[in-house]
Amino acid sequence: MNTNRNWILGISFILGMTIAALLAGHTIRSVKRMDEFVTVKGLSEREVPADLAIWPIAFTIAENDLTQLQGQIQTARKTVHQFLTESGFEPAEISNGLPQIIDAQAASGGFDVSKRSFRYQANITVLLRSAKVAKVKSAMEASDKLVQQGIALTGGDYQSKPQFLFTGLNQIKPDMIQEANRNARKAAERFAADSNSPVGAVRHAIQGPFEINDVDSSSPDRKIVRVVTTVDFYLR
Repeated sequence: MNTNRNWILGISFILGMTIAALLAGHTIRSVKRMDEFVTVKGLSEREVPADLAIWPIAFTIAENDLTQLQGQIQTARKTVHQFLTESGFEPAEISNGLPQIIDAQAASGGFDVSKRSFRYQANITVLLRSAKVAKVKSAMEASDKLVQQGIALTGGDYQSKPQFLFTGLNQIKPDMIQEANRNARKAAERFAADSNSPVGAVRHAIQGPFEINDVDSSSPDRKIVRVVTTVDFYLR
């Protein structure tokens, strides 16, 4: 009886050790698998039209008398406002910037400036801010009408350049992120197919910033929205 009991205990011990070894081996392989992953990038791009235009209409006026200068400023602003309303814009879309007046005599330290044509120069800006992007482009193309009416347009500096903006990013963000993630998984699946390792769950993911750029320098009213996601996928 003792001999049989010893055999049973021995066999049970061997079976237990075998099962424990199998489980340990499986655990080790599982842990090892957790370290096997692939890092890929997913891109989403969309071309969208600008939905907001900002056009600073800058011009200069020169005079020797401040009272006459003020009168010319009012007349010139009225001319610009009329041009814009006739171009299809509402008064609420048009505003006047603060005039910048330069006194040539003060700027010269009080020296005689009688040889200058005018003592005072006013830099004026009328700002158009509108969602009617196509109409803004048409008005810009017809701005020579202002020159014909005596408005000395300027605009060489950065502050006077028109801007075309896209403000609807929040509406397209979710779909673009989803598309970028799908493209990332497709890239991981192509990699996995070459290595005969099916793609598993997401290990880690980073969403890059959204970028909004002009399609090209001649089309500032057309924008490219771009986002890139970086995703780690486990390989099973």
